[in-house]
Amino acid sequence: MKTAFTLLALTLVAGTAIAASVGQPAPAFAATDASGKPVSLADFKGRTVVLEWVNPECPYVRKHYDSANMQATQKAATAKGVVWLAVNSTHAGHVDFKQPVEMTAWTRQQGAVPTATLMDGAGKIGRAYGARTTPHMYVIDATGTLVYAGGIDDRPSANPADVKSAKNLVNAALADVLAGKPVAQAQTRPYGCSVKYADG
Repeated sequence: MKTAFTLLALTLVAGTAIAASVGQPAPAFAATDASGKPVSLADFKGRTVVLEWVNPECPYVRKHYDSANMQATQKAATAKGVVWLAVNSTHAGHVDFKQPVEMTAWTRQQGAVPTATLMDGAGKIGRAYGARTTPHMYVIDATGTLVYAGGIDDRPSANPADVKSAKNLVNAALADVLAGKPVAQAQTRPYGCSVKYADG
């Protein structure tokens, strides 16, 4: 029997990706990470996966890294066995583009602990998931179903001070998933900088 990981590939119709939907199988993908290693969603079959869209030059991304909020969220998740994949969909012609070695250095400098950082300069993964902002967050459960899509929290600002009073929506979604419950807030509004797609 086909699994959720193989049911939905990166489908392109007339050049446009069919974006993922909460409650449906998460789109399959394969990419190269910043260290040059091939990574696919199928590698993590049976595990909970978080996808984080990242652009180090975005002030909203910096909000969550400068405050150590993103790192703390990553560490709490991975300590529970969750796979965390950061995805950089910035295209090579954009001023914000970083080479893989630069992404690796930035990630290390930030003290971040993603399982891997995927380089998606062609935007295939981003378009398959409908990623619009950095950050834009997704949670995939152990059955391969997309169960959360939206913001990291409920305070849509670039001010690091707002992190303290915000509800971390990714933590809340993961708590529900790991407890075997439906995600209470399965879809929220993402906020941040636009993803720098080649034709965006």
